[in-house]
Amino acid sequence: MTDENSPAPGSNPAGEPSTPPPAFEPAHAAPPPPPRPAKKAKPGRKASDRANHPLVVAGSAVFTLLLVAILLGGGAFWIGKSRYVAPGPLTADTTLIIPGDYGLMDIADLLATKGIINDKWVFVAAAVGTRSSGKLKAGEYAFDAGASSRDVLDTLVSGKVIEYNLTIPEGLTSDQIVQRLAEFEVLSGTVRQTPREGSLLPETYKVTRGTSREDILRRMARSQQAVLQEIWQKRDPAVPLKSPEELVILASIVEKETGEPDERSRVAAVFINRLDKKMRLQSDPTIIYGLVRGKGRLERPITRADITTPTPFNTYAIPGLPPGPIGNPGRASLEATANPAKTKDLYFVADGTGGHVFAETLDQHNRNVAKWRQIERQQPASAGVSGNTGAPPAD
Repeated sequence: MTDENSPAPGSNPAGEPSTPPPAFEPAHAAPPPPPRPAKKAKPGRKASDRANHPLVVAGSAVFTLLLVAILLGGGAFWIGKSRYVAPGPLTADTTLIIPGDYGLMDIADLLATKGIINDKWVFVAAAVGTRSSGKLKAGEYAFDAGASSRDVLDTLVSGKVIEYNLTIPEGLTSDQIVQRLAEFEVLSGTVRQTPREGSLLPETYKVTRGTSREDILRRMARSQQAVLQEIWQKRDPAVPLKSPEELVILASIVEKETGEPDERSRVAAVFINRLDKKMRLQSDPTIIYGLVRGKGRLERPITRADITTPTPFNTYAIPGLPPGPIGNPGRASLEATANPAKTKDLYFVADGTGGHVFAETLDQHNRNVAKWRQIERQQPASAGVSGNTGAPPAD
């Protein structure tokens, strides 16, 4: 029996309710885990020992050397680049021939010896660094005053060698052209055989020092063939010429008869009209060629005996065209002969001014010849040139 004045179960004497006991309470509480023993420091080397290790020392030395090398290399590169682009020692424009068998070091030595560059090693390093060492070309070069090593290297890599103008006048014979080449000192080698008459195209050619004379002749022959085929395809179909070879023969006569550009087609018309009428060409230059055969000039005036003496080329004595050209005609004479003027002229004679006067009839021509004779007496014509077609010279 419970006394109502007694404290209730679960309450403390003060009358406050007590905390209820846990639902389960182990008989014995688990003890806390023991503390982990501190790891003992492994025995090792001191910091000073590690710093003195051979690998560390070697690595440090390598790094230092690399750093020094980078600094020195950067400085050297900056100095080298400055010298590479700086003005060179040349005080005046000059030329230099680079032989074909020279390598990079030979070229650098030559440039330094001739005072074109200041430092051959800067030049060599630049050539190697820019991968240009195998691109240097032989030949004759022009270098401006003050040209830098970079300018010199660029010039040699570009291959912009000096070019010379070789001018071959129209109408020269093949022998005369070979002689002209022999006198042109820039060229090299000899000519083994004189080219066929009329097979070369006279004009101005660009050549470089050392080009062989045989190469120039082959180039002139190729140019002549190309020009001849082009003009032959565009010829007047009424022209009584059967082949490109006949065109060259007649054009060579036109070339010798006049040096006036505006007369060529009219001179060509005279010969075309004569061929159409089966008349002999009666061209004075053919007499001269028959006498000297292209070996030079006739150092005297044409005589009546020259006219009557037959040669294969004397068109006063033979009908039609001669057997071959009497020189090497230029493009203008070939074009004029392939497309002559539309005239009825059959004669022409020099007029004393460098040109000619033309005629359709013999009577008119004889009057023109008489005027020319008066001019000759006052101002004699050059030896070997009569400037006449269709009338004999004065006795």
